[in-house]
Amino acid sequence: MIGLPAGTRVWLAAGFTDMRSGFNGLAAKVQTALAEDPYSGHVFVFRGKRGDLIKVLWWTGDGLCLLAKRLERGRFIWPQATEGSVALSAAQLSMLLEGIDWRRPERTQTPLSAF
Repeated sequence: MIGLPAGTRVWLAAGFTDMRSGFNGLAAKVQTALAEDPYSGHVFVFRGKRGDLIKVLWWTGDGLCLLAKRLERGRFIWPQATEGSVALSAAQLSMLLEGIDWRRPERTQTPLSAF
């Protein structure tokens, strides 16, 4: 995972997006559908209709980055909403990119106070 600067927000675009979109198309979707500034330094994540492909748009201060990931097996976990956006933490974004259900992460160990 790429280290995000402190204060960076992560936004998922609810619903699905035409994955043929590139820099300009996704930046326009950020402005119109999400009512956000694509050049704010925040991270915007889009999912295709089948659910196995996502694109991430991120302004780094000197240019836009467009990252894409396709899962060979499984689907990316996405909110049920069909429009708007959902905010995630950087940790939740990391889980999403790994194909983990970021909505219900479970600890695998018990807290030390339980002993």
